Formats: sequence, structure tokens, C-alpha cells
Amino acid sequence: MNALDTIKTIIGQLTGLLVATVGLGVVAGIVFGGDAWFVGGVLESLLDAVKLLGDNGLVGLLVAAMLIGLLK
Repeated sequence: MNALDTIKTIIGQLTGLLVATVGLGVVAGIVFGGDAWFVGGVLESLLDAVKLLGDNGLVGLLVAAMLIGLLK
């Protein structure tokens, strides 16, 4: 089980890194504008995902709740 715990730890750390990177991309997109070279389409992709969840009503709300639960 030690190898499994190591893999779970690595995946958790990578997920934390990716969430922090998305947060940095959103803040950089707001501060520097969406066309900054290091931001890419982070802000647009996030807004598209929120719009997609909003268009799906209750199902979108349930998916958003599950995603928030996974990130905690």
C-alpha cells in the first residue's frame, strides 16, 4: 500500500499545483488583460465552463458541487 499512498500524494500535489496555476492565470488575465502571452485562454475557458454549467440548470449545479468537493 505504500506505493499507492505515494501515487495518491503525487496526484494530490499535482492537482494543487494545477488549481494554483489556474488561479494565477485568472488573476493575471484580469490584471494584464486576456491577451497576455502567459495567460492563454484560462479566463475564457473558465468563463465558458461557468456558462456551460449555468445553461444546464440543476445538473450544472450538481456537477459544480461535485467539482468543489473534489478540490477540497
